[in-house]
Amino acid sequence: MKSGYKQTEVGVTPEDWEVKSVGDVCKLINGRGFKPYEWKSTGLPIIRIQNLNGSKDFNYFDGLYAKKLEVESGQLLFAWSGSRGTSFGPHIWKGPIGLLNYHTWKVQIYESQICKDFFLYALKQLTKYIEDRAHGASALVHTQKWEMEAFKFPMPASAAEQHAIADALSDVEVLLGALDRLIAKKRDLKQAAIQQLLTGQTRLPGYHGEWKVKRLDQLAEIRSGGTPSTTVAHFWDGDIPWCTPTDITSLGGRKYLSGTTRLITKLGLNSSSAEMIPARSIIMTSRATIGECAINQIAVSTNQGFKNFVPNETTDVEFLYYLLTTQKAQFVGLCGGSTFLEIGKAQLTVFQVRLPNDKDEQIAISTILSDMDDEINALEQRRNKTRAIKQGMMQELLTGKTRLVDPIQAKAAEC
Repeated sequence: MKSGYKQTEVGVTPEDWEVKSVGDVCKLINGRGFKPYEWKSTGLPIIRIQNLNGSKDFNYFDGLYAKKLEVESGQLLFAWSGSRGTSFGPHIWKGPIGLLNYHTWKVQIYESQICKDFFLYALKQLTKYIEDRAHGASALVHTQKWEMEAFKFPMPASAAEQHAIADALSDVEVLLGALDRLIAKKRDLKQAAIQQLLTGQTRLPGYHGEWKVKRLDQLAEIRSGGTPSTTVAHFWDGDIPWCTPTDITSLGGRKYLSGTTRLITKLGLNSSSAEMIPARSIIMTSRATIGECAINQIAVSTNQGFKNFVPNETTDVEFLYYLLTTQKAQFVGLCGGSTFLEIGKAQLTVFQVRLPNDKDEQIAISTILSDMDDEINALEQRRNKTRAIKQGMMQELLTGKTRLVDPIQAKAAEC
């Protein structure tokens, strides 16, 4: 073991650190279950789980209440019942003064024991451990007060080191917040550009040609998909990419598909209604989830949950991609099917859109939108890297593997 460290019940920590239980450093105050008949349109807002995730939709209460239920902006809360990875866990309340609903604790910190900001990060680090030991289904979990109070975590004895750790992690969170806001702004700008450029409300300099209304089958050949028999082994695990809706939704809105999770053989392709879709086409979900699109960078086949567009020589594939993404609501409106929504080839064939007759203008418009996408993607990658850095910092700093404050100097400073 490294010199200056010790083995504890929560792992290896610095010798001058302590192991505390949650109940040692705070009091957990539960909210109240406000009944629907008590909800009003005026009064104090009732802070529910969804409000911890940013929802501004409040119910209100205008009756008498216990003072302990009152929550001010900046208060540390812990949702003890909620969804893994989202609502369950610690939150800083950033809204107006409100009343705490059931399923959430107000965390009343003993400030002589621990720095509030350090405890927030300690709870964040502890949350996955708590979730893994919580009650409930795989997605929705809950823990009990006595269990929560017993969970243990390491902490520096020095307040100076607690503050230093919290400040370092806070700086990274500030950067993440700035990136989130910038990405949101760029997305808003892109949406405005789509509204202006894809409707012809704004024309790019040098382009004055006529826009025309055309059917989709005048812009692209529409091809369907299919599924080989899953009971025939030699239909599967070949060299032909076979796309399912999961491959599209896993893109998270990104434009390009470069691979699929499943492969079929040539025999499998020929045995089914699946068709080969050349690279640089558009694959679009047509069942249940309607209108999710991607441009395939490789030749693929798809299952029957797709209608796919192979653009002709008069149509820019990138322009058609952006145009189709704006038609999702219209596609859903055309859907039939009692079990789930589905749009058919016949409906898409006669579906009409308006676009520039000049392919060069299509390319000019799609280039602008693609550049905006590239900028957003670069920012998202930077945000993802920053999140990974923060996670690594939490693992290093909250366990004492990396020290920001010399323990001897910190102890001397507090004497």
